[in-house]
Amino acid sequence: MNATPDPDHALEKRLAARLLDVLIRAGLILALVMLCYRIFSPFLTLMLWALILAVTIYPLHQMLASKIGGRQGLAATLLVLMGIMLIVVPTALLVGSLGDSIQDLVHNVKQNALQVPPPSPGVAEWPIVGKKVHGFWARAHADLPAVVRSMQPKIGELAKDGLGMVAGIGGGLLQFLCSFIVAGIIMAFGESGARAMLAIFERIAGTARGKEFTMLSTATIRAVASGVIGVACIQALLIGLALLIADIPWAGVLSLIVLVLGVAQLPALLVTLPAIGYIWTSGDYGGVPAIAYTVLLIVSGFSDNVLKPLMLGRGVDAPMPVILLGALGGMATSGILGMFVGATLLALGYQIFMRWVAENPEASPEKAERDSPA
Repeated sequence: MNATPDPDHALEKRLAARLLDVLIRAGLILALVMLCYRIFSPFLTLMLWALILAVTIYPLHQMLASKIGGRQGLAATLLVLMGIMLIVVPTALLVGSLGDSIQDLVHNVKQNALQVPPPSPGVAEWPIVGKKVHGFWARAHADLPAVVRSMQPKIGELAKDGLGMVAGIGGGLLQFLCSFIVAGIIMAFGESGARAMLAIFERIAGTARGKEFTMLSTATIRAVASGVIGVACIQALLIGLALLIADIPWAGVLSLIVLVLGVAQLPALLVTLPAIGYIWTSGDYGGVPAIAYTVLLIVSGFSDNVLKPLMLGRGVDAPMPVILLGALGGMATSGILGMFVGATLLALGYQIFMRWVAENPEASPEKAERDSPA
């Protein structure tokens, strides 16, 4: 007589076979994803920059395309060419000039051809560090080669770091140029790209929220761009006007440096503090004008602290502190690119969390509608 098969054992065998099949498929998909990431990773930063630039400039691209008969490719090409002429070329010239200046400084130091002017007597009256600065400055004026020999290792390291910084800026500029060209290609196919992005968000978050998350991501990227580039331009203009009012030499060049520093998220104090030092040490300013110009430069130098909170959150369906924290946190972890990614991710996370809070099944309908984010 044949034994009756155990139904639990048969079910266990089927479940084990199905689980093994799922694990094998998941492993193959994971391996495929890792291989794709390894192949794409060298271009990841470039493509993220291109996507950010395309999203930011796309409204301008559409406006230009409407003026030339809706030709998307021609409008993208014109924007790329204008961007190269207005941004890349001047920045490249400035970086080249900076590299030449560093090389000339190193050459003059090595050949003992560098001359240091005598310090002003007012330097010794600076609080805390005045006497030390005046003494070091006087020794450099009297016997610069001896000072250079005493600081030879530090000067060599500083020169090496300076040239490395210039080389890094040059590499970043080349990457930005490539990203700008790729952004032009993305803008030329902007409508199909927007549909694809919407389909991706709808597949991830559902059709009800896909469009909302797409609009939130786009608005966040544009807000951060205006909060960085727009703030940098306004701050450079304010500091440039302050430098002109104070009659500081090379005010135009210094304001351009402030613009570059603002885009790179470096403090404008790198320019305003030396300008303030020039006001107090040149001997060309009286006490009251020097104080007035100092206050003017300090206020204009800190203007970004007021402008960023105002401009970073404009047009975004998320509170300004969320955008600001995301931008600052992303910048701290991944540089300028992380500023855009961090703000976008934190804005999306905020919306998802607030939706989850608002959809509390135990809350009354009136309270859920009131707590739901707009």
